[in-house]
Amino acid sequence: MMFHGGGGGWMNYIWSEEDAEKKKNAGLSRALIQRVLTYARPYRWRIAVMLLIILVTTGLGLLTPLIFRDLIDNALPNGDVARLNLLAFGLIAIPLVNGTIGVVQRRINSSVGEGVIYDLRVALYSHLQRMSLRFFTNTKTGELMSRLNGDVIGAQNAISNTIVTIITNIVTVALILGIILTMDWRLTVLGLMVLPFFIMIARRLGGRLRLLSREQMVYDAQMNAMMNETLNISGALLVKLFGRTTNEINRFQDRSGKVRDAGVKRAVLGAQFFRLIGLVSVVGTALVYWVGGHLVLSGEFTIGTIVAFASYLTQLYGPLQALTNAPVDFANSAVSFERVFEIIDLPLEIAEKPNAHKLATVRGEIAFHDVTFQYDSSGKNLLSTVNRYEMDDVGPVFSGQDKKHGNHTPAPVARSQARDHALQNLSFTIQPGELVALVGPSGAGKTTLTYLIPRLYDPTQGSITLDGHDLRDVKLDTLAENIGMVTQETYLFHDTIKTNLLYARLNATQPEIEAACKAANIHDFIMELPQGYDTVVGERGYRLSGGEKQRIALARVILKNPRILVLDEATSSLDSQSEALIQDALAKVLQGRTSIVIAHRLSTIMAADRIFVIDRGEIVEEGKHHTLLTQGGLYANLYETQFNREREVM
Repeated sequence: MMFHGGGGGWMNYIWSEEDAEKKKNAGLSRALIQRVLTYARPYRWRIAVMLLIILVTTGLGLLTPLIFRDLIDNALPNGDVARLNLLAFGLIAIPLVNGTIGVVQRRINSSVGEGVIYDLRVALYSHLQRMSLRFFTNTKTGELMSRLNGDVIGAQNAISNTIVTIITNIVTVALILGIILTMDWRLTVLGLMVLPFFIMIARRLGGRLRLLSREQMVYDAQMNAMMNETLNISGALLVKLFGRTTNEINRFQDRSGKVRDAGVKRAVLGAQFFRLIGLVSVVGTALVYWVGGHLVLSGEFTIGTIVAFASYLTQLYGPLQALTNAPVDFANSAVSFERVFEIIDLPLEIAEKPNAHKLATVRGEIAFHDVTFQYDSSGKNLLSTVNRYEMDDVGPVFSGQDKKHGNHTPAPVARSQARDHALQNLSFTIQPGELVALVGPSGAGKTTLTYLIPRLYDPTQGSITLDGHDLRDVKLDTLAENIGMVTQETYLFHDTIKTNLLYARLNATQPEIEAACKAANIHDFIMELPQGYDTVVGERGYRLSGGEKQRIALARVILKNPRILVLDEATSSLDSQSEALIQDALAKVLQGRTSIVIAHRLSTIMAADRIFVIDRGEIVEEGKHHTLLTQGGLYANLYETQFNREREVM
């Protein structure tokens, strides 16, 4: 026997008491339901029309058994040809009208669902764009993608599918019960007696089927994670360099084999499940025919009535069973809303004050006032661990270790030289137009210091001022417009060179773009490419060399024309010839701007007005090159071990 009346097919029956308890504890509160309904409010008139259509289509669908009753009891026994023709026309017209109305309902339903997806995704993406850098360094990209896609669709499903299905089933059950009760209350009670057997089978066999379904999804997620790790450009390169092609093929065969085996088990158990459910349904229908047949023989029932009654009973079982699982279905969809709301409700760590200043002009004076900074490892204002009921989180991709056995640990927060504070009690002033070089061992805090200037992080203690204004009192747009930064790891979009350059200034003209590229010594190289500035650079700019990517990044920041420049190892990937050409360009670009340069190259440091030597988050030395050499401190040691070798090579 087939079930009608929605609810998502056989998966609706796959739940157990344990699952129900988990869903019950998932936070399905009145406040959550009210918040969910706020996303449906803009579409309330469409939903009202859709509900009206549901009433019409459900009512029309229930006319068919009545037509069969009239056909059997009146038209055929009485030889009424006209009545027979009319009833036959009705059997054709009802599904035709229902189908036409169903197309309209589907259009309205999809417009509501897609509208909700749009609203949620825009709200999520807008909020994520305003989150701090700490949030992204502590959050998996895959988890964000999952919430932007899977959870948003799950939330949309609650409005456009789950709620609609529940309402449809309620209307169907109410109408059918009303009709069959008017036919005979005894047969109605008899037909409903098999309902406990449905629930018992769903809880026992359905629970096992759900576990198999979850297991298959876990294996599938592990297989997808492996594909994601090995089929991106960096992973593919690593596999080839270490000659692990055969190993990875074998590993993939093993994981895809587990998906296959779980799928076979699920299919077999699903077939058993359907057979048992169908058997119980047949028993209920047979009982009705048996008792009803006796009523027909005794003259209390007509043949048409018993046929119509059995038909209604068949239509009743599916929606009635689905309604017993409706709270679980809605709670499952509500979990997706919770995941979405969790992100939207996260406070902004780098927030702009309502009365923040937009500076008309920026001179470029930067001052640190007793600044201390510590990376926050508390987990506050981060996403909680995801506990989806369909699948577990994926552990290590290759080792296969189980996080439940203590092998899975959170990603470590970046630490500098194993100390608590990345920066400690920094106080200094950089004058407008001054070039300051930051020098020190790896992990000393140089990059962290530069991240505080464009307010990617806020100091834990102390303050930073720009032209006398605390950065926390300045509009973020002002900082973004006046501070240009070339990071140590150059990032380019998978797009054309021109598009990547225009990211700095959207209205830049072609001559301005070319001037910036000439200043960065990359124009001639670009013009030699077959597509010139329309050349696609590949994922993360992988088609270009490290030096070419850095020069494009330099051209991009030159095109931006900021008042303050921050260069983090901006010439580290250049060969000596390219660096010599760029040094001349940088000398012109840096002139008149406040510039902070992190460099390990002697040529860059020699041009600095001042050198800050940083060790363990503190400025331990300050001065010019020759002055610092005579002090015999850390800078002199760095010079002897690193810079002096460079001078000898040159």
